[in-house]
Amino acid sequence: MTDLRTEVLDSARRAKKAAAELAQRPRGAKDAALHAMADALVARTAEIVAANERDTERARAGGSAAGYVDRLTLTEARVAAIAEALRQLASLPDPVGETVRGTVLPNGIELRQVRVPLGVVGIIYEARPNVTVDAAGICLKSGNAALLRGSSSAKESNTVLVAVMRDALAAAGFPADAVQLVPGDSHEAVDHLMAARGLVDVLIPRGGAALIRSVVDNARVPVIETGTGNCHVYVDASADLDTALRVLINAKTQRYSVCNAAESLLVHADVADAFLPGALAALADKGVTVHGDKRVAAYSAAVVPATEQDFAAEYESLDLSAAVVDSLDAAIEHVNAYNTGHTDVIVTRDLNAARAFQLRVDAAAVGVNVSTRFTDGGEFGFGAEIGISTQKTHARGPMGLPELTSTKYLMVGDGQIRE
Repeated sequence: MTDLRTEVLDSARRAKKAAAELAQRPRGAKDAALHAMADALVARTAEIVAANERDTERARAGGSAAGYVDRLTLTEARVAAIAEALRQLASLPDPVGETVRGTVLPNGIELRQVRVPLGVVGIIYEARPNVTVDAAGICLKSGNAALLRGSSSAKESNTVLVAVMRDALAAAGFPADAVQLVPGDSHEAVDHLMAARGLVDVLIPRGGAALIRSVVDNARVPVIETGTGNCHVYVDASADLDTALRVLINAKTQRYSVCNAAESLLVHADVADAFLPGALAALADKGVTVHGDKRVAAYSAAVVPATEQDFAAEYESLDLSAAVVDSLDAAIEHVNAYNTGHTDVIVTRDLNAARAFQLRVDAAAVGVNVSTRFTDGGEFGFGAEIGISTQKTHARGPMGLPELTSTKYLMVGDGQIRE
């Protein structure tokens, strides 16, 4: 009987073989395969939704929160959107082979640095079955094989999604093993994946803080760290308050269960009287519970007293922390103390305040007069993203195609030797 470690490593070996083949495929072939995957997803939507319903029913029966169930859910419209993301991905330039820089050395050697695939990319993620397709597509386009480890809550959905994509790849003349689910349902399988150095080139964890920390702390394979999203909206003293309210409501409620939803509101004391009564009422109308400091609580009896944990929280629910600050400096200090390096925005008409906020706030994306919800690979024009990196090496922010490549140096000479 084959043990789980052997199964995981065999899967990684097949992925490595597939990755070597993918690295040689031209853009046209990869784009055709992406379109084939998209068409197959649409054609088999009923099968996908049926599997997903089994997952969501199990999640509800287990008492999962509404936000969690929403992230897990696939509807016909969401499947269509996932397929369309693959088509958009096919329309994007292929980074593989792109010359990053080039020169002719004094000794006559022609030197070029070009983009190449990473190889085998392992993705460990929670709940969202759309990540299964996004990750497979972006890996394929960038010439990488994908080893996918979703959560047990999405097992039925992920199994069908991967089967659909593997069938489409094989029909398009690609190795089906370019997209695989990691064998096994236990955490032991993840342990073996994290230890597969030499077979897996990089791991990308995508999910909650506990998952990400576990992978970062325990993996022997290199990790690109994605981050949780405690995102802030700061309403400055010079803000247009209608704009501020529109940005806040969109950032918090347009889809509250995602990592780029706003989780914290800061309001300058000079505009608190004019802004907070209407903002708190509008948030209440949307079902949002505000966890505020004493100054915020003075404007509404419905405000729940905020704790230190509230200001650090990524709620992923209809909850929002809030505080009144006395200056731009205080706002920036608060943001940098509690944010997770994801996305923070300022609403202001003061160009100097906008510049200071963007310069001094430490986050992957910093916006002026825009919703936090725009930090997204699709919204940035990258097509499907593999995650949003909050680290500061190699990739930061939404990770599109170039972020899933490395580089190699190509040297061409005519017999030069080093003296």
